[in-house]
Amino acid sequence: MNIQISDPAEGIRQITLARPPANALSPDLLAELNEALDAAVKEGTRTVVIAGQPGMFSAGLDVPLLLGLNREEMARFWGSFFDLLARIARSPIPVGFAITGHCPAGGTVLSLYGDYRIAAAGDFKLGLNEVQVGLPMPPLIFHAFRRLVGAHNAEQLGVAGQLVSPQKALEIGLVDSVVPPEEVVQNAIEHGRKLASLPPQALAATRELARADLAALFDDLQRESTAALNEIWFAEETQAAMRALIARIADKGKARE
Repeated sequence: MNIQISDPAEGIRQITLARPPANALSPDLLAELNEALDAAVKEGTRTVVIAGQPGMFSAGLDVPLLLGLNREEMARFWGSFFDLLARIARSPIPVGFAITGHCPAGGTVLSLYGDYRIAAAGDFKLGLNEVQVGLPMPPLIFHAFRRLVGAHNAEQLGVAGQLVSPQKALEIGLVDSVVPPEEVVQNAIEHGRKLASLPPQALAATRELARADLAALFDDLQRESTAALNEIWFAEETQAAMRALIARIADKGKARE
């Protein structure tokens, strides 16, 4: 299993990423998240909190694993990835994120579609650095990013592929709160508990109205983005950038030894 599931309070389902060392997004992890979110709704959960491990929410895509997939396998991965984003965006119940540490690229992408984001204070990095590793930002991800941080910040940070600190993320609206690391998960649970205590019909109707633009991103863009991303993934420039990334990570690991 790549996730852990618990019910820390009445009506609250906690899904904790548990794929060491970096909770990197793999086909199996995406499948388990999709299944867990569906199960939470079917079982009458009022709010879901997705959390990471201390110091690490998710480092994003599992690039070494994904580079070994063929085109058909990679197309299925993108399909599962966008299915997960759509499931979060269109969830009939609130989905919060306890960002317990580093959260670059795919980790931040997941959180864009949630109802709220609580981040750990500290020397952590969040944001979308896709451009730096050779991937253009798909429209549905860019629009979700811009929805939170505004047009200017989305352009400046997205084009440069720049990561930011938790405090900067708070200032631009990428996260809703920054708290001490040991308080992140509990804070997210408490926020979820407050939402779960509200009259459910009024909450659901207002959420649907407030998040209609986010849910609508998947009406027209999903198929296009999935096909386009697969072509870009196998482009020579992208493959070279990804392999260079793996080499840099390996060099850092050797330097620590």
